[in-house]
Amino acid sequence: MSLTAFIRDHKEQIIIEFAAFAKTLMPTGADMSDVELRDHAEDILTAVVDDLGTAQTGEEQSRRSKGHGSAHAMAGSGKLHADHRIQHGFTFRSVLAEFRALRATVLRLYEESGATDLSEVRRFNEAVDEALTESMDRFAEQTDLFRNQFIGVLSHDLRAPLTAVTAGAALLAFPEDNPERRGRVVTRMMNSAQRMERMIGDLLDLTRARLGGTIPLKRRLADLKELCDEVILESGTSRPEAALRLNTTGNLVGNWDADRLAQAVSNLVGNAIQYGDGTPVTLTAEEDNGAVLLAVHNGGAPIPPDVMPSIFEPLARGSGDGGAHSIGLGLFIARTIVSAHGGDIDVQSSSDQGTTFTVRLPKLGPADAAA
Repeated sequence: MSLTAFIRDHKEQIIIEFAAFAKTLMPTGADMSDVELRDHAEDILTAVVDDLGTAQTGEEQSRRSKGHGSAHAMAGSGKLHADHRIQHGFTFRSVLAEFRALRATVLRLYEESGATDLSEVRRFNEAVDEALTESMDRFAEQTDLFRNQFIGVLSHDLRAPLTAVTAGAALLAFPEDNPERRGRVVTRMMNSAQRMERMIGDLLDLTRARLGGTIPLKRRLADLKELCDEVILESGTSRPEAALRLNTTGNLVGNWDADRLAQAVSNLVGNAIQYGDGTPVTLTAEEDNGAVLLAVHNGGAPIPPDVMPSIFEPLARGSGDGGAHSIGLGLFIARTIVSAHGGDIDVQSSSDQGTTFTVRLPKLGPADAAA
């Protein structure tokens, strides 16, 4: 039996072993389903089979073995797999181990089948190497992007509040008999210090998510309605001009990290206030078959089509994201928190319907569901 036919006939067995090994590499605290662990494995194997079925001259083989081939049949699946694993906190070493295990699994099973046709093994190795190279290149690109974002935030966004604190301290160094003015200076310094504290927290979350870690969760029973009420109260204090409404139905109690979940809701509400048109921001929460659905809606201009694919990436909506209240990490961190809980988040935006971010959150964590 040819290797092409073997992979095609034993694809499910190969994928099962691939997903089982990937589970051992899953970062601590990450909640990934079997479907997510299998993600893109079938695409990779399909691309391998297609590649093996493509005629190749001796010159093309020589060029490809040196990384100069022109076909790049594995590029798409390699990049997609890297993007998916980056989102779930895998390191480049983990993905490297995945490809190594995939190669070993296919060749071991092929050998155990008693097959003797090794003419396609070289092509198979070249195809896997190409997908691996594309994945590693993707990790390098994302690491460079992360470094530039991190340096940009440190050099630009933190400078303004730090300048305010420094200027305020200089003013307080001079004695004066104007308590009202000194009170305004102290308030401004406190606000700037709190803003820097929020920025540092966001940067720590970004670092955990981008460098192979996960946001830790401390699960306990929590009521989403109570969390939303607290977020609305806090948002009303810091943004008194905003009108916020909450509509709830059903049992909204789940086993979640209440503080982290409140952070995610607060980020979504802050985004809705920032980009809304002044009409009320509406939060709608309802029970849905073992999960809770939370929708945050605002009116105003829709999200531009070119921004939509990367809306949950850091700084995706430009330097104006959040104005003086954010450094452009709010939606990214909200998605990271929701994903850590095993949920998902989606967005719909149009000129006539406004913008709605919808979160689906399982009431139970993986351990609870298994029990």
